[in-house]
Amino acid sequence: MHLVAFGLNHQTAPLSVREKLAFPAEVLPGALESLVHSDAAGEAAIVSTCNRTEIYCASHNPQAALEWLSQFHGLPLDELAPYLYQLDAAAAARHAFRVASGLDSMVLGETQILGQIKDAVRAAEQSGTLGTQLNALFQKTFAVAKEVRSKTAVGANSVSMSAAAVKLAEQIFPTIRELKVLFIGAGEMIELVATHFAARNPSCITVANRTLERGEKLAERFGGNAITLSDLPEALPRYDVVVTSTASQLPILGKGLMERAIKIRRHRPVFMLDLAVPRDIEAEVGELDDVFLYTVDDIASVVEVGREARQLAAEEAETIIQARVQEFVEWLKRRETVPLIRGLRDEAERVRRHALEAAQKQLARGDDPAKVLEALSQQLTNKLMHPPTQALSAGHGPEHDALVHAITRLYRLHPES
Repeated sequence: MHLVAFGLNHQTAPLSVREKLAFPAEVLPGALESLVHSDAAGEAAIVSTCNRTEIYCASHNPQAALEWLSQFHGLPLDELAPYLYQLDAAAAARHAFRVASGLDSMVLGETQILGQIKDAVRAAEQSGTLGTQLNALFQKTFAVAKEVRSKTAVGANSVSMSAAAVKLAEQIFPTIRELKVLFIGAGEMIELVATHFAARNPSCITVANRTLERGEKLAERFGGNAITLSDLPEALPRYDVVVTSTASQLPILGKGLMERAIKIRRHRPVFMLDLAVPRDIEAEVGELDDVFLYTVDDIASVVEVGREARQLAAEEAETIIQARVQEFVEWLKRRETVPLIRGLRDEAERVRRHALEAAQKQLARGDDPAKVLEALSQQLTNKLMHPPTQALSAGHGPEHDALVHAITRLYRLHPES
């Protein structure tokens, strides 16, 4: 099986395409099992975030894995092809190392992606789709990311997406302190953004979630309150800032709902940040007056702060990564020879066993043990030397020259002497 990776990210595909190929957490186990059971891959792991969807797999037929992705999401492969990248083993390792180290992120040097990759690996392990090759790849990936963090300053002074959310809001409102902030969802991204907003002491923090209990648990950390998603139509007009990040496959906030909210607010501006993929807020909401709607792709300009200094550190990181890629590729090559080594040993064991059986019969007949041992050693030597000598005698041309060179190296011979 060949180790490959394919997918798309914020550099190759717009949000409108990325959201169509997302794998929410609740469908991930089924997707992994479907991919492996389809015989398109023997091992598989899927990394799906707001900025990327990537499939790492060990496969005899990478094209079949691509076709599985197309069929799973019900999208023609020829429509996806312009946005997809496909990587062989060495390129897949390099890509995984760069992603985990924050070199391929919208925010250069950000750390959240490492946790997301670990979640993806954990999901693959629990689904039984994480085999030897992928396990080795990701363990190496985590080690490389740790080395890059410890030996370079690639993550220094980076502005995270969650910090960028506050900076965007501050471009619209004079102060966060007077604002009422609504978070929709209670996952890791919302928790990070809420932490940054809470540091600015807004007048009110509310968490809206499908399950009230989980929403209350997060809201308590920031001295806020919680509501359910069904409360949104009534509650929405009260909030100046709305940040969403759920795993919903359909938009939660539509244009009609926001039109009513703006009317009740008497056209006071609303800052809305949709960090979900697929999107939680209909794109048409951004067309409304007094609504400032941003998506994950709109944050890019804000997170450029300090990028130049981190770019210099990134060059150091690339050097580390290149060396570790070479190590991983060498491991893969060694692993590819395992079946050959096993076959050689099996053949040698067969020859040994047959020679031993013949010797035991001779001893049972009462033959001279010294003569039996001599015959045994000669038989073993002849049997083991027969394949290479036969190949040397029959070969010719460049193939024969290569064989001579290989045998000379293997047996450490020096014909010229």
